Amino acid sequence: MSRITVKDILNRKLKEKRKITALTAYDFPFAKLVDEADIDIVLVGDSVGMVCLGYESTLPVSMREMIHHAKAVSRAAKHALIVADMPFGSYQGVESALRNARRFLKEANAHAVKLEGGKPILAQVKALVRSGIPVMGHLGMTPQTAGQLGGYRVQGKTQVDAGRILEDARSLEEAGVFAMVLECVPKVLGKRITRSVRVPTIGIGAGPDTDGQILVLHDLLGFDSAIQPRFVRRYAQISRVVRRALARYRRDVVGKKFPSAKESF
Repeated sequence: MSRITVKDILNRKLKEKRKITALTAYDFPFAKLVDEADIDIVLVGDSVGMVCLGYESTLPVSMREMIHHAKAVSRAAKHALIVADMPFGSYQGVESALRNARRFLKEANAHAVKLEGGKPILAQVKALVRSGIPVMGHLGMTPQTAGQLGGYRVQGKTQVDAGRILEDARSLEEAGVFAMVLECVPKVLGKRITRSVRVPTIGIGAGPDTDGQILVLHDLLGFDSAIQPRFVRRYAQISRVVRRALARYRRDVVGKKFPSAKESF
């Protein structure tokens, strides 16, 4: 299969009227499986901090860690468009945004970067796009600024807040993003934004009317999590399978059943 491009993602909405599929991945084996499943976009999310690195939020994740994981994903995914999250503190100014985004493309072989926020980061978005770096936006519940938003909760529930998010979406489109993630907003707002912009919207907890959907892979697969968001559908219970396998392994070793003669030299 040929590599999916930014133009292909735009055409999913503008020409094909086809839903966009996206998932996170943080390492080689899972990225390979996601890619083989014909998923359109693999996001190397800063959610790696909470999913794989044991942080309590995404804020501690560094550029070094993101580059490390993006490199692994890019070695595996040969078909999907690879988008890398720019971590907190890496795009607070135009120069730092340019410097760090270039690293994702040059060192990690990512194809695009994702930034959280609306009007406060328009200068960064415009500078990246002018430099030939594809940018995905992210509005609604933005984890990097969750503290300012009152925690991990639905955004845009009031008319004022919904209007602000819609205005930010239009501003991001004008600034040149090729797509935008809408996270944890009411489905009516997700639908309204999707109809108001020509670039694709990719929802996570934004209802069924966005142009595509994204989930954290480990949530989809049923790995342990203290919190299961309402918008997550679990397609497997991998943690149960792993626990059973580990228990059987321990039992076989302690019971002197592993290794057997056939498994020995």
